[in-house]
Amino acid sequence: MNKEWKEHSGEIIDSKNEFDVIECKKCHFKHIVPIPNEDEMKHMYEDEYYTDEKPLYIERMNEDLEWWNLTYDDRYKSFEEQLDKDSRAILDVGSGPGIFLKRGRELGWNVTGIEPSRQAYEYSSEKLGLNIHNKFLNEKTKDDLQTFDVIHMSEVLEHIPDPENLLNIAHEKLNLGGLICIVVPNDYNLFQLSLHEACDYDPWWVAPPHHINYFDFESLPRLLEKIGFEVVLKESTFPIDMFLLMGHNYVENDTLGRECHKMRKLFELNLDKAQNNYIKRKLYRLFAKVGVGREIIIFGKK
Repeated sequence: MNKEWKEHSGEIIDSKNEFDVIECKKCHFKHIVPIPNEDEMKHMYEDEYYTDEKPLYIERMNEDLEWWNLTYDDRYKSFEEQLDKDSRAILDVGSGPGIFLKRGRELGWNVTGIEPSRQAYEYSSEKLGLNIHNKFLNEKTKDDLQTFDVIHMSEVLEHIPDPENLLNIAHEKLNLGGLICIVVPNDYNLFQLSLHEACDYDPWWVAPPHHINYFDFESLPRLLEKIGFEVVLKESTFPIDMFLLMGHNYVENDTLGRECHKMRKLFELNLDKAQNNYIKRKLYRLFAKVGVGREIIIFGKK
């Protein structure tokens, strides 16, 4: 474990797997203690994550490809709304199987990924032919990379022992006027807390040691601003916790979880089919204003 974690203190919010979730007075966001060290995380994500934690992840991304492409089209449109038309170099940190970058390449972007998992690296580089670095982004590896117009981190920051340091590196590797886009789970949101209070749900979203940090729509923008970014856009994603509030308990029920996900996909794909995707985008930006939605998406400009 990271010996420096003892510098962190605050009210204990939850406890699980011999870890406590605290409202950290030093960091101003929730995270677990003790904090795993970099060597533990290196072993976990290089060797275990896609085999032990997400064995069906790549297969299911391909099953859901039409929906993912719609999701990613929205994200690239958000980038293009904020950038000059010639700014098209993007780095995806934690690029996984590469579906996001593949879509970017199809849209005319110059794409690069950095991914520590061997399985995800092999799939994205060998099967998809993408430019992927099989490593972590840190002080030792940052100089191997050029600078970029966009740095994208989806489902990364919740796993990192020192998210502030990673964001400082990202700030350094962005061109002036460039964008960072962070996507993290929206945990401890009001729908989840309502389920805990009204329906006796345990906090299933607490998942140490894989999930170290727990952000919200206030703490994540605050962290980005501390680094030196100007927050220019906040978005959310479909609040799938609504299904739980309506009695569809998909927690630890993979079959029901996939059915709820299918309904979410149909909602979004049918809006797009009717040429009303703009309504969804407006709706998810309004969700962000009241702090609901399954994920937090924050865009910051250097």
